Amino acid sequence: MIQLIKNADVYAPAHLGLCHVLVGCGKIMKIFPGNVSLHDETVLDLNISSKDLNGKKLIPGLIDGHVHLTGGGGEAGFKTSVPPIPLSNFTLAGVTTAVGVLGTDDCVRSTASLLARARGLREEGLSSYILTGGYHVPVTTLTGSVKGDIVHLDLCIGCGELAISDHRSSQPTFDELVRIAGDCHVAHLMTGKAGTLHLHMGTGERRMQMVKRALQETEIPSRIFNPTHCNRNFALLEEAMELASLGATIDVTAGTGKKGGGGGPTAAEAIRKYITDDRKLPQDKITCSSDAGGSIPTFDEQGNLLRLGYGTSANLLVAINELLSPSDGSESLPLEAVLPPFTSNWASLLKIDDRKGKIAEGCDADLVVLEESGDGVAISDVMALGVWHVVDGKAVIKGTLFKGNDNLTAVRLQADSLPFDQQDTLKEYEV
Repeated sequence: MIQLIKNADVYAPAHLGLCHVLVGCGKIMKIFPGNVSLHDETVLDLNISSKDLNGKKLIPGLIDGHVHLTGGGGEAGFKTSVPPIPLSNFTLAGVTTAVGVLGTDDCVRSTASLLARARGLREEGLSSYILTGGYHVPVTTLTGSVKGDIVHLDLCIGCGELAISDHRSSQPTFDELVRIAGDCHVAHLMTGKAGTLHLHMGTGERRMQMVKRALQETEIPSRIFNPTHCNRNFALLEEAMELASLGATIDVTAGTGKKGGGGGPTAAEAIRKYITDDRKLPQDKITCSSDAGGSIPTFDEQGNLLRLGYGTSANLLVAINELLSPSDGSESLPLEAVLPPFTSNWASLLKIDDRKGKIAEGCDADLVVLEESGDGVAISDVMALGVWHVVDGKAVIKGTLFKGNDNLTAVRLQADSLPFDQQDTLKEYEV
């Protein structure tokens, strides 16, 4: 079906102003300036459906580059393992592309199950990819090697989340780390895929020590290293920003920090600090992900679990709103400056920027309509690959896990909960 989205205030992420967007075959076919006259008779003659946004903001679909598609958790016993994330958890949050990872649970969940879940989401209309491996070394793979997985599995685009500077890691040596990074780089050369090594950063005092040593002592390009959870504490964020100045892309996690259970900056605070830093850091080298489905634990000094929460893609919009309308009195940032860490920067890192992360002719029709809501914006409608999944804040395509549930709305998808049927599994555990 060919569709015409009229009178959209387009942020591509650059602000294009009022435009009309023609969509067909899952792609953005044409973008017309808002002053172009579009006759209703022509639309009817060509059997084109139309949707008038009446000046609402239209942005690229969000890319969540770190999610536990098969569910994560399990750090307070098997009962705390999270179920697989349903389609509508992503679309109600404005996410149209998700990248699945394994974490601490890489011995009970596998690359095979992660790949299967990504394929299932694709069948439901969501663009999805995976990273092979998990927290630990030897790395969990499907073909027997990191390089083999990236080369031979079509949806596998890198490795991670490999844990370093964390008591839950397998304490990888420097040689093990650079060997995995080298395999990622060679796989990138062979396939043109991202080939990134997505690094889970813990609270350990070593922080980025091994990554910095790798850049000093090996020939591995800085772009291969992609540390996440970089807003875990302020010292880690500062080292991450130094790494970004060398060409690596760093990732901050929405839903953590002082307001999400932790001592570091929130994702919004970290992004604002990065964007406004006096060093003029490269603006395309920071991203934000949600850790959806993954555990967000708090430990004591002996590694005992004190508290366990869970990530959700809904926290991405929370971070966006905090950047647009800060609650702490900080200066508001314009939407065109806020969007790249959630859209185009991810697309560039993942080597999918020819089709994702922007509103441009020839790109996938992954679009989100925003409407004003209180002190920020809310998600009104979401299109994935040319199909409306969310209309007027309600999921009209629910996915297999939610078939028969007609009450899924964007309002229900709060930042501190996941609307699974198994609500009791997803509460915060006090241990």
